Amino acid sequence: MDEQEKKKKKEKAYQDYVKTKTPVHNVYLNMAKAFVTGGTICVIGQFFMNFCKNAGCTEEISGTWTSLMLVLLSVLLTGWNLYPGIAKWGGAGALVPITGFANSVVAPAIEYKKEGQIFGIGCKIFTIAGPVILYGIVTSWGLGLIYYLLLKVGVIV
Repeated sequence: MDEQEKKKKKEKAYQDYVKTKTPVHNVYLNMAKAFVTGGTICVIGQFFMNFCKNAGCTEEISGTWTSLMLVLLSVLLTGWNLYPGIAKWGGAGALVPITGFANSVVAPAIEYKKEGQIFGIGCKIFTIAGPVILYGIVTSWGLGLIYYLLLKVGVIV
């Protein structure tokens, strides 16, 4: 066997190995799970919104309470170690809404609590959510600057 054939045989063996180790996902099933999970979170949020409105709150105050209650629910579910299972089953449906962001802040805080208040929680709390916050602020700043410049030039009236 020459060098070329050995190389092809080795590549084929590697490809076969990768194929056996790579998980196969059903995209449509994952989309359905994400839809159900995200929809359930939205239904819970709508319940809080309707409850606040029926209690006499304004639309703005009701929205604020709804956000706070969804974050609290996410924090509690994360603390009870239930949210990771929901996120694993529901995928992006659980990770994209505000509940997923709350989970991404609380999970490292719980995990690194044993290392202390400063070097544990203080240093690690934003390891997951930090990049989201950073790039959200930078993008908002950049778009605000572009909007301001377009207003100054007179393109936007």
